[in-house]
Amino acid sequence: MTQTEPDWLRAEREYEDELFQRGTIPELFETSAERNLQSAAQRYKGGVYDRSLVADDVLPAAPGGDYAALTYGEMRDVVRTLAAGFRDLGVTAGDRVSIMASTRMEWGQSDFALLAAGAVVTTVYTESSPSQVEYLVDDAGATGVVVENETLMERVLEVEDDLDLSFVVLMDEPATKHDREDIMTLGEVYERGQATFDIEAYRGWLDEREPEDLASLIYTSGTTGKPKGVRLTHWNFRSNVHQTFRRLAPRPDKSPELATLDSDTDTISFLPLAHVFERMSGHFLMFGVGATVGYAENPDTLAEDFELLQPNTGASVPRVYERLFDTIREQAAESALKERIFNWALGVAREWTDTREPGAWLRLKHGLADRLVYQSVKEGVGGEMEYMVSGGGSLSEDLAKVFIGMGITIIEGYGLTETSPVVSVNPPEDIRPGTMGVPVVGVETKLDESVVGDRQFEGATGTVGELLVRGDNVTDGYWEKPGETEGAFTAEGWFRSGDIVERTHDDYLIFKERVKQIMVLSTGKNLAPGPIEDRFSTDERIDQIMVVGEGRKFVGALIVPNFEKLERWAARNDVDLPAEDDARCEHERVREWVQETVDDVNEELETVEQIKEFALVSREWTAENDLLTPSMKKKRRNITDAFEAKVDWIYETAEAPEEEEAPAQDD
Repeated sequence: MTQTEPDWLRAEREYEDELFQRGTIPELFETSAERNLQSAAQRYKGGVYDRSLVADDVLPAAPGGDYAALTYGEMRDVVRTLAAGFRDLGVTAGDRVSIMASTRMEWGQSDFALLAAGAVVTTVYTESSPSQVEYLVDDAGATGVVVENETLMERVLEVEDDLDLSFVVLMDEPATKHDREDIMTLGEVYERGQATFDIEAYRGWLDEREPEDLASLIYTSGTTGKPKGVRLTHWNFRSNVHQTFRRLAPRPDKSPELATLDSDTDTISFLPLAHVFERMSGHFLMFGVGATVGYAENPDTLAEDFELLQPNTGASVPRVYERLFDTIREQAAESALKERIFNWALGVAREWTDTREPGAWLRLKHGLADRLVYQSVKEGVGGEMEYMVSGGGSLSEDLAKVFIGMGITIIEGYGLTETSPVVSVNPPEDIRPGTMGVPVVGVETKLDESVVGDRQFEGATGTVGELLVRGDNVTDGYWEKPGETEGAFTAEGWFRSGDIVERTHDDYLIFKERVKQIMVLSTGKNLAPGPIEDRFSTDERIDQIMVVGEGRKFVGALIVPNFEKLERWAARNDVDLPAEDDARCEHERVREWVQETVDDVNEELETVEQIKEFALVSREWTAENDLLTPSMKKKRRNITDAFEAKVDWIYETAEAPEEEEAPAQDD
């Protein structure tokens, strides 16, 4: 902590709310529901799913293409009844039950219901292959699985001989009715609950569970090796709800224009609930404070859902913000004039964010840019967006500045699955793009500088080291992996984040790189690939980029070009492109077009960081093709393996420039 604590941090530390009680997640939900009985809890869309709960007249059907709402009182009834239904299926305290579904209303209801029934909820991503499903369900020792639909059910049944399952529950009505007693719909679980529910028994289930009891196993996304099940207790989650709410609460010290979170908040939920970021920030936290959660239940209709829900806030990962920016830019490229205006407006946005007290001329330019560009951007996220939260990866500083300057406040934070997840968040009182904010009250952090040694990091003026974390939100380890658990903690009980972080003089944290992803060139130079890649996040010619160079003489890159932008450029410049994307990646003029962008970025980098050669690839990196994690982080090993021939070409065919002899470590 700094010697002079800022007023906002002192107010955050002293803030109290009746929410801040020691207890379990089901108790948090019950308290919130009682406080907000008539307020909207969930908003769900019609025409997306064949919901078994709706089919059984439990919930009113939403109009096709529009939203209906459940109040907290109605949601509580559903949760309680489903909890009784799961108990009737044989679920008892401590049993593990997996959920494998898209982010939707029933995911949230099933989660609270299973936790109330005493179960430990384990998560499986919808992109998981049968072998991955087998590993995740078997490793957790799950006795049941709640799946979204028949497609995911078949993926489970394909490997069920190697599992020990008592039931499989479908959220949607199946096209074909199964005659197996152990396969049923969520609507049928609800019917069981209706027949057996007893309020005193329900309260007894809640009383059975202690804050220290295991609530969930959330599996790491597996950028390297097999996923590990992170043990998270009810108090891990609930303490993190309290810690995060302190920063965003409508405290008396806050001015009215600052971002806050309370029971009047409307949020949009679309990240995977199987991931800890959305599970805490868009689910436990939101329902804990009595907010309204609207589900964008189809990624293809996200723009439409923003318009219909008109949320005040939402959480996302950097890749989604990059895609949103790409969409805005594509719309502006309909004509040369629009494109020039858009690029001018971007410059104004950056200048606005960088200026503490804008003068009359900048205010005039910003007002004009707002009418010409920013208003349409804000309408694209519903028109009522007060702030959005970014986590799950490092957000480009430039991209953050652009959004903030356009009037869409982005609050960046930092966390890990093992920390439930929030460690730090930018305070609304002093948002600093390019940083992860200040640790929330109740979370201790320190840096292990020995991990860095003599390495130097561009632009770092503060202390740099591996971030160590301690607090009530931190896991006690990994499921049935004592060796992994021991290695994750220091002798004093600090959790090793595996992230190299800079701490400024006033406690702001700045992400540098994963310890395991620091590249060591054959010259002995140490480089962080992430900051280099972030330089391209707002570039219109490059869709995706991954820096390579481990053990090599110089830095190279694999690049997925922006093919839509490429086609427009080719049409304007009478360039005859091949029909196939693979052939376009080999086209000399296309390489020259991308080279111009690489050269521009190289001018901003130190000589050793500059990309000396690159290879273009036509296949987008996605979670579906296992080149990104479900939270959209690069699986660097998988990408390198998938494009091994391209990497070899960079270093075998390209002529590397002569370099001066380098010392074994950075200066």
